[in-house]
Amino acid sequence: MLHTLRLRDFRCYKRLNWDIPPEGALLIGANAQGKTSLIEAICVALTLHSPRASRLDRLALHGAPGFGISLDTDSGTRRLVWQPRRLEMRVNNREERAYADYLVGSPPVTWLGNRDMALVYGPAEQRRDFLDFLGMQWHPLYRSHLQAYRKALRSRNLLLRNPHPRRDVLQSYASVLAEHGEELTRLRLRLLDLLRPHVLQHHRAISGNPLEEVSLHYTAATRDPLIHALENCLENDLHVGCTTLGPHRDDIELSIGGHPAASYASEGQQRTLAVALALAQASLLHAETGLAPVLLIDDIFGEMDPARRRAMLSALPPDSQAFITTTHLDWLGQSPLPLPVRRIENAALQ
Repeated sequence: MLHTLRLRDFRCYKRLNWDIPPEGALLIGANAQGKTSLIEAICVALTLHSPRASRLDRLALHGAPGFGISLDTDSGTRRLVWQPRRLEMRVNNREERAYADYLVGSPPVTWLGNRDMALVYGPAEQRRDFLDFLGMQWHPLYRSHLQAYRKALRSRNLLLRNPHPRRDVLQSYASVLAEHGEELTRLRLRLLDLLRPHVLQHHRAISGNPLEEVSLHYTAATRDPLIHALENCLENDLHVGCTTLGPHRDDIELSIGGHPAASYASEGQQRTLAVALALAQASLLHAETGLAPVLLIDDIFGEMDPARRRAMLSALPPDSQAFITTTHLDWLGQSPLPLPVRRIENAALQ
């Protein structure tokens, strides 16, 4: 459970000190007032990952040299201080050098935002990001293989754009990519097997149609061993200036009733499947870690029909803290408030 959040120079927040309700909160405010930034800070403190930015320097208040986040939880106080080229991580005032050590005991997180509502029909990158966000919280080796793969991929791509690349160095990077890429694919396949029954369960509950069968299938960019695939595509990679095969090009094929969901499903069916994927993420993490997940839901209820809203609210794990942002409460109709309400205006809690 989360207890107190403190921010310094994070996004639009100069300073914040918030005593968090045990149930979580319904965060209401106009656009660009700081609602999403507030739950993003929670996500960063618990996972060392932002669903809205690929680089930490983009999280600092404009003009500030860095930012700080402190979050009191049942497992202790987690504190992050970022300054250019350095991230200080502390748990109960003990500095941690490795990401994995900082994350030990951290409650799992599920994020669902407007961008995620396009998870079904959007580009493959979104589905890979979804799986990677889940995988890094599921298995400690997932993060280490993913980080090593990404680092080697950046280096190889940079060398491919060199007018006169050294082929022996390219081969070295290919070996690293193959080593970590094969392990990453293996972990993704295992994770998808674990995730599949959770998706089916939540999809049936939200859609109300047990005949609307959902399937998830991992599609790899190549069926060959990765080291061979990288050797065979080297000339093409040199021509285009990037690595064209590997786990960074893989996808998850989503189907409903035996048909590709991206092209055959209605908008309502696509949204239902996207929500089912997010809830499946939460229930899987709960089952695998034994810890109740923190649910971060960013301004999606206004886009859902009443039946799906009710189904999703009833499907939220009862022992989890939920944080829901919204610009208004009209979508609730006559239903009771699901959580304590906090209003946000000009990056300040009312």
